[in-house]
Amino acid sequence: MPTLGLETEILDREVLARSVARCREAGIVLPTFAQLAAPQALPPALAARVAAVDPDAPDPANLFRVHWYNPPRGSAAPLALPDYLVLPEALTGVAAPIVVLPADRFPMIHAHKVLPAYTCLAPRLITGQFDPTRHRAVWPSTGNYCRGGVAISRIMGCRGVAVLPEEMSRERFDWLARWVVAPEDVIRTPGSESNVKEIYDKCAELDRDAANIVFNQFSEFGNYLGHFLCTGGALEEVFLHLHAGNPRLRLAAFVSASGSAGTLAAGDRLKERFGAAIVAAEALECPTMLENGFGAHNIQGIGDKHIPLIHNVMNTDLVAAVSDRATDALDVLFNHPEGRAHLERKGVPAALIAELGRFGFSSICNLLAAIMTARRLDLGPDDVLITVATDSAAMYASEHRRTLARDYPRGFGAAEAAEVFGRHLLGVSTEHLLELDSRDRRRIFNLGYFTWVEQQGLSIGEFSARREQAFWRGLRDLLPAWDALIEEFNRATGLGS
Repeated sequence: MPTLGLETEILDREVLARSVARCREAGIVLPTFAQLAAPQALPPALAARVAAVDPDAPDPANLFRVHWYNPPRGSAAPLALPDYLVLPEALTGVAAPIVVLPADRFPMIHAHKVLPAYTCLAPRLITGQFDPTRHRAVWPSTGNYCRGGVAISRIMGCRGVAVLPEEMSRERFDWLARWVVAPEDVIRTPGSESNVKEIYDKCAELDRDAANIVFNQFSEFGNYLGHFLCTGGALEEVFLHLHAGNPRLRLAAFVSASGSAGTLAAGDRLKERFGAAIVAAEALECPTMLENGFGAHNIQGIGDKHIPLIHNVMNTDLVAAVSDRATDALDVLFNHPEGRAHLERKGVPAALIAELGRFGFSSICNLLAAIMTARRLDLGPDDVLITVATDSAAMYASEHRRTLARDYPRGFGAAEAAEVFGRHLLGVSTEHLLELDSRDRRRIFNLGYFTWVEQQGLSIGEFSARREQAFWRGLRDLLPAWDALIEEFNRATGLGS
């Protein structure tokens, strides 16, 4: 049965007492959701402690860096405004500015999935459902969330188990090998990015052992709420900053690959606040939302073949399908010297070219879906699209070499760079983009039935409740309740105020 993580009452005080003792001994103070949404307001002593710690160390202070306001490496204090990039027409071929928040500023894993790892674990910890002295934390993922979960587990002093497809990039497995307690804590499931059901099957097997607690990002609403509050808030702040400089701007759309659908929660906030359309991207090679389709793809970090339980489908406006051949090609363009030289000749600023070289595959997917949206909706220079660069190119060096060997065996030169730029940026097609009407939304929503009710055993009532926007708005009441419990937990450790 999926665990939704909606509890706000303490379920086991003995487990809670052991967790409090563990955090007291390890010097762990838990950040509230509100502190991760506005990290500049930390007490000075705590802020100084965080600033003194290496952002990539498994140190408890780095829990307070699990937010969008981190500066580039080399600085310490949180920024007043999240770092962001504005992608110009010279790069995208569309007049509408595409604003991107780079997630490689997040600590330890250089990807924003460490945020939902914490926001899924914290509610279980403070309600006495997870015992770091006895339980193993199981993190099902296609590569970034499980790394975030393992990092959080190291901080908590407990066993973190990564469950991910065997065909994910070598760099993910190398990272995990350095961070897990034991080699057997990295579990490889059959297949590639698309094979999420195989992950679920392994987790169902692990869940039969009471020593394991599965933190399923696809069904835990701590993921949704962490992104609604923290990611949505960060994107809102960036847009308001841009709007203050140009009051003609409107927020036309928020774009994100579906993945676990956690990041799409930010779209719910931006749609409510600014009327922004919500665009969910997926892989063209496995067009689940677009065509009820199947297949396999390699846009690592976006999952597929299922509709996540925490995806507010009935509030989604467009679906964009992006080919993994396009993300592969642009990864080469952004990282190869000939590709960078071509971008410079086209007028893309050198500083932006350097940032593009840090985009992982799902980041490139978001960029392409934003370009598709701008073209389909005929957006102009006052219409802002906003998205996130989900993870770092550091996880894809082996994939980069594979693409070069497969697609450019004779080398990647000026002609190849021009072809990639023309086809996969200036020539982006809107053929595989669907504007959803009520029937499309119902169709996509109903696809989730087969995963969550038939396969995973969720009740039809719990599944169907998610049709109504009142359900999603009601989730927000959990945030102050959880923050109150976090503050109580910290007081119990003697480490909080």
